[in-house]
Amino acid sequence: MVKKLSGRRLHRTREAAALKTILWTGPDVSGPCQKGPILSNVLITPRSLTKEGHHALDLLKDSGHRLIFAAPGKQPSEEELCRLLPGCAGYLAGVEMISSKSLESARNLRVISRNGSGVDNIDLEAAKKLGIEVLKAEGANANGVAELTLGLIFSLTRSVAFHDQKMKEKVWERIKGIELVGRTLGLLGCGRIGKLVAGRALGLGMSVMAFDLCPDRSFCPSDEFSWGSFEEVLEKADVISLHVPASPGEKPVITEQVISKMKRGVYIINTSRAGLIDEHAVITALDNNRVSGFATDVYDREPPDVLSLVMHDRVVATPHIGGYTAESVERATKIAVKNLLKCL
Repeated sequence: MVKKLSGRRLHRTREAAALKTILWTGPDVSGPCQKGPILSNVLITPRSLTKEGHHALDLLKDSGHRLIFAAPGKQPSEEELCRLLPGCAGYLAGVEMISSKSLESARNLRVISRNGSGVDNIDLEAAKKLGIEVLKAEGANANGVAELTLGLIFSLTRSVAFHDQKMKEKVWERIKGIELVGRTLGLLGCGRIGKLVAGRALGLGMSVMAFDLCPDRSFCPSDEFSWGSFEEVLEKADVISLHVPASPGEKPVITEQVISKMKRGVYIINTSRAGLIDEHAVITALDNNRVSGFATDVYDREPPDVLSLVMHDRVVATPHIGGYTAESVERATKIAVKNLLKCL
C-alpha cells in the first residue's frame, strides 16, 4: 500500500515554493545543511544567487542564519516581497524595486545589503524611518561594467551586432564604421567605473574628456585626459558614456535639448541607470541621424515591457550584464554577505 504524502511534503517547483511558502532554502550548490539553532531569517533575491547559488552564502548558514530564497532567476514583485519579508531580519537584495509598502511589511528587518553599488531601487526615506540600515557592495562590479562599456563602444562604432545578424541571415551587407584612435570619448560621471573606462579608452589611443559634479583632480592618467564642463563634453565628444547615479523622480540627463548640443553623429552608451535617458528623445535623434548609435544595458523594468528603443535597428541592447561576470558576482556576494554579518 502506498502512503499518500501530505500537501506540505509534495514536491513543488521552486517558483511555487517561493510564492506559497518561505521554507525553500535555495539551490543546493555547496556545503551541508544548516545545523544548530537559527539566529534569524535572511531573504536572498538577486537573480544570479536564486538561480545558481553561491558558496559565500554558506557563511550566513554557518553563522546560524536561515536563507529564504525568492523565485529562482526572477525579479520579485512588491506582492512577493510582502510575502517573503515578514520574519526576515536580513535582506540580500538585487535590483528589484523595494517600496515603502514592502518595507513596512518587514517588521523584523534590520538590514538591506545590496549585491551592487546602486540603491536607487530602494525607498531610502522609508528605510530610514523604519530604522533599516542600507548597505551596498561598492566597486564590486566596476571592472565588469567598464569592460562591457568598451565592448558596447566597439559594437556601435563597427555595427558588430548588425553584421553578425546579417551573416546569420546569409546576407552579405556592410556598414562603414569608424576607428577609435584619435577620437574623443566623453564621460558624464567619472567615479570608480568612469576612471576604469577612461584608462581603457586611453589605451586604445582615444582622448578622454570627463565631467563630474565632484571631480577628482588628482586623477590625470595621461596628457590625453582632461576635465571639462558638461557643455564642453557634449560639444567635443565623438562617443559619450554615462556613469552617474540616478535617483527616483529625477529628470533625465540625456534629453532632446542636451542631444542638440552634441556632435552630429555621436554615439551614446548607458551602462548606468535607465532613468538618465529620455527614450523618446533618443529614438527621435536616431531617426534623424543626429545620433549614430545608442547602446544600453539598463532598463526601468527588467525585462523591459516597452521595446520601442530596444528594437531600433541602430540600438545595441544587453540584458543588464555589466556586473554579471564570474568575478563581479564573486566580489559582490562576498561584500554583501560581510555587510549582513556586521548587522545581524
